[in-house]
Amino acid sequence: MVGGRRFRPGGGFGRQLDEYETRVGVAPPTESPAASHGLVDSAVYLRGHRFASPSGLAETYRCLQEQDDAMAWIGLYRPDIEQITSLAREFRLHDLAVEDAINAHQRPKLERYGHTLFVVLRAARYDDLREEVEFSELHLFIGPGFVVTVRHGEAPDLAAVRRRMETEAQMLARGPEAVLYAILDQVVDGYAPVVAGLENDIDEIETQVFGGDPNASRRIYGLSREVIQFQRAARPLLSVLDALAVGAGSASTDEELRRYLRDVTDHLTQVVERVDGFRHLLQNILTVNATLVSQQQNEEMRSLTAASYSQNEELKKVSSWAAILFAPTLIGTVYGMNFVHMPELNWRFGYLFALLLMLLVCGTLYVIFKRRGWL
Repeated sequence: MVGGRRFRPGGGFGRQLDEYETRVGVAPPTESPAASHGLVDSAVYLRGHRFASPSGLAETYRCLQEQDDAMAWIGLYRPDIEQITSLAREFRLHDLAVEDAINAHQRPKLERYGHTLFVVLRAARYDDLREEVEFSELHLFIGPGFVVTVRHGEAPDLAAVRRRMETEAQMLARGPEAVLYAILDQVVDGYAPVVAGLENDIDEIETQVFGGDPNASRRIYGLSREVIQFQRAARPLLSVLDALAVGAGSASTDEELRRYLRDVTDHLTQVVERVDGFRHLLQNILTVNATLVSQQQNEEMRSLTAASYSQNEELKKVSSWAAILFAPTLIGTVYGMNFVHMPELNWRFGYLFALLLMLLVCGTLYVIFKRRGWL
């Protein structure tokens, strides 16, 4: 309820509400016990101090109505459609932004719908056990007197952001954009451990590549995919921060807050530059690995060729001697047949002739094989 009027979003999200009302016969409730599981924390702040800690969305709305200068900070984790519906009605959130918050899988961006700012961030967390980078999506609705965060993953730790801001009442008193700055700072700071983890993985890959590990190629491709995803998460955020720093978030953003945003931009720029360097380094490592694999294959082929050549040489020798020894065997077999009419059997020099014939054939074969290099 805004200004005494019930807000009906249009477009695709409005159709979802119509389907809900048709199915149950009434409009979606503002909040119900079954739907409260997505509400992580809700607080109302007045001049930088926590004024109330409502237990549900409806109570948060009442607190805001009672205090004109108050600011609500509502944190949701994978909310259901009833909770998003309640927020859309109360804060008049644009249906396109609401659909993005429900469906997720968006790239980092900054969009303004009237007086409401919609920001999409992609946080990253390095898992030391699996040596993988986990990405999660965070959506923020920033408007006059309210901040709504919708997380679709474990990162970033918004509870830590809230605790820090509550200890800095002067910063929190600057309003919703100060909360946006704190969340941006947390997301960018969370990139540093990821960069360190990726750098360590690349060092390990270099050791694998030069150590001849056959699994190096698979790991290079996997790490390259993570680096590309990291680039897609971090690089678009630069344009978001640049737009906020020049006042795209709000014309009333004070200069001090813009200085903080520019500092976050500097940190993010360093991250992006290092990630870009990682991608080029992985491409070079992949090239080197392909070269080393090719050299290894060539060495194996040369070894196989040498072994095959040696086997052929041995086979030649064996075949040559087998042919030489076969000649006298053949002659002896012919004259060893027990036929009556064989002229040489009754010849006085027949035995000598057979021996000389054997020697002649064997000698001839030996000379031939020797000239051909078989012996």
